[in-house]
Amino acid sequence: MVFNTGAALLDAIVLAVVSNDKEGTYGYKITQDVRGVLDVSESTLYPVLRRLQKDDCLEVYDMAYAGRNRRYYKLTEKGTAQLNLYKVEWKNYSSKISKMFEGGI
Repeated sequence: MVFNTGAALLDAIVLAVVSNDKEGTYGYKITQDVRGVLDVSESTLYPVLRRLQKDDCLEVYDMAYAGRNRRYYKLTEKGTAQLNLYKVEWKNYSSKISKMFEGGI
């Protein structure tokens, strides 16, 4: 992608991916899902996950899987509210950009 992906957009995309599974999802799957729309590395996404956890947008828990612990991420109430705010802001922002590309304001 030729456009710069800022921290807020990454946060919004990660929250959207995590919101798709009410029971939570694990880091590798989040990475794969995000890579479906953006070219990002795991080393970029794990700090995003830690920041969202620190900001109380994600809760984290470990569960055994195939003899190992797998870390799961789940949206909190604050995370859901933040995602809803991002959705509103994105709709407004993308609408303005689309209008600009189409020759209007």
